[in-house]
Amino acid sequence: MSAASEISRRADFSEIRYAQCWEDADVLLKALDIRPGHVCVSVASAGDNTLAMLAGGGERVIAVDLSPAQLACLELRVAAYRALPHGDLLALIGSRPHPSREDLYRRCRSLLSPEARRFWDAHPHEIAAGIGGAGKFERYFARFRAYVLPLIHSRARVARLLEGRSAEARAAFYDEQWDTWRWRLLFRVFFSRTVMGWLGRDPSFFRYVQGSVPARILARARYAMTALDPSDNPYIQWILLGRHATALPYALRQENFERIRARLDRLEWHCRSLEDFLNGTGDRAIDRYNLSDIFEYMSEENYRRLLEQVACAGRPGARLAYWNMLVERRRPPEMAARLRSLDELAGALHREDKAFFYQRVVVEEVV
Repeated sequence: MSAASEISRRADFSEIRYAQCWEDADVLLKALDIRPGHVCVSVASAGDNTLAMLAGGGERVIAVDLSPAQLACLELRVAAYRALPHGDLLALIGSRPHPSREDLYRRCRSLLSPEARRFWDAHPHEIAAGIGGAGKFERYFARFRAYVLPLIHSRARVARLLEGRSAEARAAFYDEQWDTWRWRLLFRVFFSRTVMGWLGRDPSFFRYVQGSVPARILARARYAMTALDPSDNPYIQWILLGRHATALPYALRQENFERIRARLDRLEWHCRSLEDFLNGTGDRAIDRYNLSDIFEYMSEENYRRLLEQVACAGRPGARLAYWNMLVERRRPPEMAARLRSLDELAGALHREDKAFFYQRVVVEEVV
């Protein structure tokens, strides 16, 4: 079974799985170091990190995804950048309140392809609530926010967690006020493999996972709430509040808005697997890859096969960045002559990664 067919046969790609990108775009852009003239390939997901890559100044950004629903997310974002001012873009996403997101959608609708228009016309409730909450993964966090978090902490305590303070004060707050037995117990239940597979990710995504899922995520949550600053973390803020309060992901920040809007003509997207796309690119064609966490969903054999394709299609010095959440995937030793592991850079970036549930950032370079 090929890497492309493996996940497509085991998971349903007709719905929005991720209405936001849950990899830290600041980390991604530091890992890739996109320069003028670069040709970049990005796993589309919801589109945020693909759009962030436009700000890097590359010549082309090519988004690929197996899911028409995920590409509809990207396409509506592109239309919103074209049709809306920055504040209304935030409102359409759900980062900010708005009395009528349907009106915002209507201003974007004529810029959509017929396929994307049909998709979003059939999802009025998701538009009204903010398209950043429309995915299965985001609904999973919404259930945690609505039904689990109130059993653990009050709104006032959540607000105090998100206040800016020193690292020492953050650690004291977490240990003395946040890290209760209810927090540990209900976190372990809700973020278990079973519950996460049922409500959040597709159960097939856990096929190659070994060891305790909630213990790993809980340890990373503590790191993100103490070593890092929750007041500067849009991912924690969305999980706990259902919106962005004092922080935004890279593509939604005002200082990046016009730069992304001005470069939208450099973006293209394709509904196909990365494997199929690379089959048609030829050798030495790509400079930068955003590979999200797609290798987690593949067998070791298929991971290695796709990594060979990525290396063949990459120019000398091409960089690839990807994440390990629950399955370890790193360049195998036998590919050392093809790919160089940038472990020092990757380790430094992982220490500042605000998307806290990942166990490793991987950065590699084509030799």
